[in-house]
Amino acid sequence: MPTAAEHYNRLLADVYSWMYGGWDAALARYTEFFDSRGIAPNGGKRAIDLGAGCGFQAIPLARRGFSVTAIDLDCKLLAELEQHKGGEEIETVCADILSFRSHAPKTAELIVCMVDTLLHLDSQAAVTRLVDDVFAALEPGGTFIATFRDFSVAAEDLDRFISVRNDERLIFTCFLEFEPATVKVHDLVYRRTDGRWDFAKSYYRKLRLSTAWVVSTLRAVGFQR
Repeated sequence: MPTAAEHYNRLLADVYSWMYGGWDAALARYTEFFDSRGIAPNGGKRAIDLGAGCGFQAIPLARRGFSVTAIDLDCKLLAELEQHKGGEEIETVCADILSFRSHAPKTAELIVCMVDTLLHLDSQAAVTRLVDDVFAALEPGGTFIATFRDFSVAAEDLDRFISVRNDERLIFTCFLEFEPATVKVHDLVYRRTDGRWDFAKSYYRKLRLSTAWVVSTLRAVGFQR
């Protein structure tokens, strides 16, 4: 079974920024996300971005004054982050997020784990381990921001087919296959090159985590909303 890292390296990393509407649009979206929540440094100013990808979250955080450690398993996406970060204080680390404390040993004011990064872990036990480490890595009064899609209710029939994005040179369609603990994500990409359409395909699994389970896990560790 392809892992998330293998799937990104094989297919997704090459179209990731485009998939989210292009670099500028995605950066603006997360800039607004942090703006609307008043996220700004007021403590040690260290931030850790778990599953940083190409920097949609790390760069807005650095522009707010955070010193960011951006960790991701996909070195292609981190190279894209490096190209866009300019003079911002961002250190990129190509590594498993479960080992993040080895690469960012000091406590942090803010830790983010966004998009579907939590779902890329291979089990609920791994999620619990990560949450434990995040809680231990935060300075007193620190903040953890996590986002993910709740796949606890299975899509059915034609609702399992998703048109991700299409333009004159790329067509990206996704098919979801629901299993008891995971959702099997099939990504299908047509790319137009030199007048012909080339086809690429790959799949991987994401965890089916319910919002209630994640909130319960966070509270059990000691987080408060």
